[in-house]
Amino acid sequence: MSSTMAGILFIGSLLLALALCYKPLGDYMFRVYTGTRHNAVERLTYRLLGVNADSEQRWGFYARGVLAFSVLSILFLYGLQRLQDHLFLSLGMEAVEPSLAWNTAVSFVTNTNWQAYSGEATMGHVVQTAGLAVQNFVSAAVGMAVAIALVRGFARNKTDTLGNFWVDLVRGTIRILLPIAFVAALLLVAGGAIQTFADHSTWTTLTGGEQTFTPAAAASQEAIKDLGTNGGGIFNVNSAHPFENPTSWTNWLTIFLLTVIASCLPRTFGRMVGDNRQGYAIVSVMAIISFGVTQWAELSASGTVPQAIGQALEGRETRFGVSNSGMFATATTLTSTGSVNSFHDSYTAVGGGMLIFNMLLGEVAPGGVGAGLYGMLILAVITVFVAGLMVGRTPEYLGKKIGPLTSEVLRARG
Repeated sequence: MSSTMAGILFIGSLLLALALCYKPLGDYMFRVYTGTRHNAVERLTYRLLGVNADSEQRWGFYARGVLAFSVLSILFLYGLQRLQDHLFLSLGMEAVEPSLAWNTAVSFVTNTNWQAYSGEATMGHVVQTAGLAVQNFVSAAVGMAVAIALVRGFARNKTDTLGNFWVDLVRGTIRILLPIAFVAALLLVAGGAIQTFADHSTWTTLTGGEQTFTPAAAASQEAIKDLGTNGGGIFNVNSAHPFENPTSWTNWLTIFLLTVIASCLPRTFGRMVGDNRQGYAIVSVMAIISFGVTQWAELSASGTVPQAIGQALEGRETRFGVSNSGMFATATTLTSTGSVNSFHDSYTAVGGGMLIFNMLLGEVAPGGVGAGLYGMLILAVITVFVAGLMVGRTPEYLGKKIGPLTSEVLRARG
């Protein structure tokens, strides 16, 4: 009963915190993406990029900007890994071999964050921070930019422009991701996560042996890893490592970071289309899908060994226990984040099955930053299209009629 109550309190406090952030953060992101003024840092960035920040782009130019930036990001991250042995603060690490470097570059730029390496044994400080952590920021910002461009398509009339990709990218990074991640990193450091660029150190174990430890700037990378629904932990066991995720309350914080932006973007959507009820409808669907079954399955302790000890602890970090691990697993699979604090293959049959079901949902409850919103909007369009066919009416969503996209329309829209 105590474990069940702890789980209920953990989920309840998390949902309350997300609810309290829904309106202020959603409204703030609305102002970020609809404002016309640029701050000094943004103006300098646009000048360096050679971008006219006051110009609008049609969908073709916007899409080409997304693709061009992604290709350059892949090449940069690949090159950084291949040149690691020539970089300072490399901790003596060799260059990452070509296939692994390419895998990692594509993975991080696409916000997939498939991690086929042990971080502390493969990459030094520069690749971790200037490479992987930077991609954690900008890949998340790209996802948010794509979602906002789609929302502008629903919200605007009598125009064929969707905003400016470079402005959306820079603003999402500087005004949203960086401030939140900075505060989160400070909180993680206060909770015991490490943040250092020191060299290797050797410790004496309790049995008298020696163990070499690779330090890292873990707190700053953990913050954006979770906030941007990215993944790719510095240490091999990811967020189960005490230097990345030290305590129960830092575990609560990381789950909050995983879900907060995706949960508040529906409010931004509602503000941009001029109907907050649309935002409430989307976030309500996200919330209904999201929580409960995995926690129930793990706390019910089905199976011989779990029943004998009262809970399914295999594959869990004892600092967190069943409830905190189950909540983290639910959040990370629903947001498609490559961050874990427990081994999913050791979950109960029903609990593990729910985690697989979460992955099959396709990032909509609440989904990754940006990806959750545009995924849900795509489902909404499909729904009204099918419903329209069933009743014999022209499908319409938010005042936009859904019809065939002819070659003449494509030429007219660029």
